Amino acid sequence: MQTQPYGSWPSPVDAALAAAHDGQPEWVGYVGDEVWWTEPRPAEGGRRALVRRTADGREEPVLPEPWNVRSRVIEYGGRPWAAVAGDGGPLVVFTHFADQRLYRWEPGGEPRPLTPVSPVGDGLRWAEPRVDPARGEVWCVLEEYTGDGPDDVRRVLAAVPLDGSAAEDRAAVRELTGARHRFVTGARLSPDGRRAAWLGWDHPRMPWDGTELLVGEVGEDGLLHEVRTVAGGPEESVAQADWSADGSLLYASDRGGWWNLYRDGTPLCPREEEFAGPLWKLGLSWFAPLDNGLVAVLHGRGAAVLGILDPETGEVVDTAGPWTEFAPALAAHGGRVVAVGASPRTGYEVVELDTGTGRARAIGARHRDAVDPAYYPRPRSRTFTGPGGREVHAHVYPPHHPDRTGPDGELPPYVVWAHGGPTSRVPMVLDLEIAYFTSRGIGVAEVNYGGSTGYGRAYRERLREQWGVVDVEDCAAVARALAEEGTADPDRLAIRGGSAGGWTTAASLTTMDLYACGTISYPIFDLATWGPGDTHDFESRYLESLVGPRAEVPERYAERSPTTHAHRLTAPFLILQGLDDVICPPAQCDRFLARLRGRGVPHAYLTFAGEGHGFRRADTIVRALEAELSLYAQVFGLDPTPAVPKLELVT
Repeated sequence: MQTQPYGSWPSPVDAALAAAHDGQPEWVGYVGDEVWWTEPRPAEGGRRALVRRTADGREEPVLPEPWNVRSRVIEYGGRPWAAVAGDGGPLVVFTHFADQRLYRWEPGGEPRPLTPVSPVGDGLRWAEPRVDPARGEVWCVLEEYTGDGPDDVRRVLAAVPLDGSAAEDRAAVRELTGARHRFVTGARLSPDGRRAAWLGWDHPRMPWDGTELLVGEVGEDGLLHEVRTVAGGPEESVAQADWSADGSLLYASDRGGWWNLYRDGTPLCPREEEFAGPLWKLGLSWFAPLDNGLVAVLHGRGAAVLGILDPETGEVVDTAGPWTEFAPALAAHGGRVVAVGASPRTGYEVVELDTGTGRARAIGARHRDAVDPAYYPRPRSRTFTGPGGREVHAHVYPPHHPDRTGPDGELPPYVVWAHGGPTSRVPMVLDLEIAYFTSRGIGVAEVNYGGSTGYGRAYRERLREQWGVVDVEDCAAVARALAEEGTADPDRLAIRGGSAGGWTTAASLTTMDLYACGTISYPIFDLATWGPGDTHDFESRYLESLVGPRAEVPERYAERSPTTHAHRLTAPFLILQGLDDVICPPAQCDRFLARLRGRGVPHAYLTFAGEGHGFRRADTIVRALEAELSLYAQVFGLDPTPAVPKLELVT
């Protein structure tokens, strides 16, 4: 074991390697006996490829470049594809990212558009398609812009003809219900096809605040009639609904303080655990009914593991295997369940469980060690104490290298990672971006601050009207604890985050002197200019719960904003921003930097054309990671091996 200063350890985990493994499989499903999913392709311009696992075990893309299977509904998207097996091969329907049209594809042909391009605003968008060959149509969520503003939008359940007659004719699209809610999820049909269930909610609520579970009768005309609310409300979040094989209605509700599973209103497994999560994308799936009456579920406190629930006994049997975390992407076919699982030693891969034998195995997007796993971090899940004695959950990734250690008496630098959302959480899984730092001798602490999901509604609501306070305090509590216990160098602490995490980073840097520097990605800086008309419709009233009603506490919007406190900022920082970001537009950065002009604070501002909210292209990810490491090298006095391009800091 060689002794070398922290931050200068040689590492095979370079930025290009981390970029190549960015992202994870999504939107798994069965097409006949085959398993299909989408997966990221950073080297192909960041597109999402639709991939199939054939009967002989091969993985192959369904569609070549440039087809990008990704929806922009509510900007964060939703399930973008569906397919049914047929004698002549599968019939596939998908949303193409570039124009957001719905397309039909069958083997041997080219994709054909099913929906038109609208000249109004951001056009027509589609999510959660469900193919109905008998009716000759596909049911979806339609998001339709009615004007040029981000709030000029309506969402309804709609049916699109499979024959292409709506490709140039919006009038050929049937609307299944009126626009009774601002937001809706896709409809789930009962086994007999006579009823449909879906979720709806309205501003200013977010779906984790409160949703309605709606049930309608499918009429002879193919429309939904006698629509009624059967669960949910302003203070009850129903996150998912589906039908069991016997026609009973299953749904996940947090009416008891935790998202638990219910059948026709009766709790099936009441526990202080989460059986669902925040509905950031339409079509997320935390449970999947099986034909034999059992239910595949994701559940846990913090981490979500895969299990099989017996509704009659309330017992859950967890899946054996190396996976310690599963994403909300479950699908079932007969006695088979497909999921997306990961662990601290493996990235996300497609996992299939045979409920008959109990055997689970990785069948797609399999993890393969790109470097010697000896360079992977070795994290620990920890609970820290925040202000007032409250619990703060975090994952701590100490510096780790197979043959390097720091000098005696030297403590390592640490970077606190604040996750986005903020109603979200970070899982403890292998992330080569974290390994990029830890293998060089820089520690990372990911904080699931108050407001994060996975720990019940009460923990989630700690952030209600306290955004910019609780999140900032909790991140600081973790950083201080690591310094006080001798884990981290108190003079070499940094903070970084993207989106809502960018907000927490900026708020931390402008309100306290704890951190020596920070990295801020696609952030919010000014609350007064982030709301209706300034950002996308989905989150445009989010601040009503995070900060407070704008009309009642306008002063709070100024008090909390980093732009207001820009004059207090003294620590060097880096801003990373996509120029196509409509959620946190570049104007947020421009206003913040204008307030800093002439104050002598070293900083860099890197922008990326063609990138939106979150980076997907390999070259962007490489540039961002190397710039971030260069910032820490300059501020902390590190000498990275190998060297990275020097980030030019200006004042």
